[in-house]
Amino acid sequence: MKGGTEFRFVTEGIHAALEQAKAAAGPRDVRLGGGVAVVREYLQAALIDELHLAVRPVLLGSGENLLNGIDARALGYECAESLPGERATHVILRKRAVR
Repeated sequence: MKGGTEFRFVTEGIHAALEQAKAAAGPRDVRLGGGVAVVREYLQAALIDELHLAVRPVLLGSGENLLNGIDARALGYECAESLPGERATHVILRKRAVR
């Protein structure tokens, strides 16, 4: 794509997808694409370094719950920032540094 962005569809699992993404990105950041199920899988494996959530109080009915049953603190995550905005609150979860 314009600017060098690539999309690849990997069926060998999240670890294979992450390795391919890192190889393709070189020194640049890798961004995760997908729905709630994909993000949950990577969070549960503690493979996300930083997660930016834009939380907006809108009732959408049923759907997938992003954090239900995930103990982010036990997985090594902390809330690094919480920034209230006009239409959403932005929450940054970051993996704690290993000491």
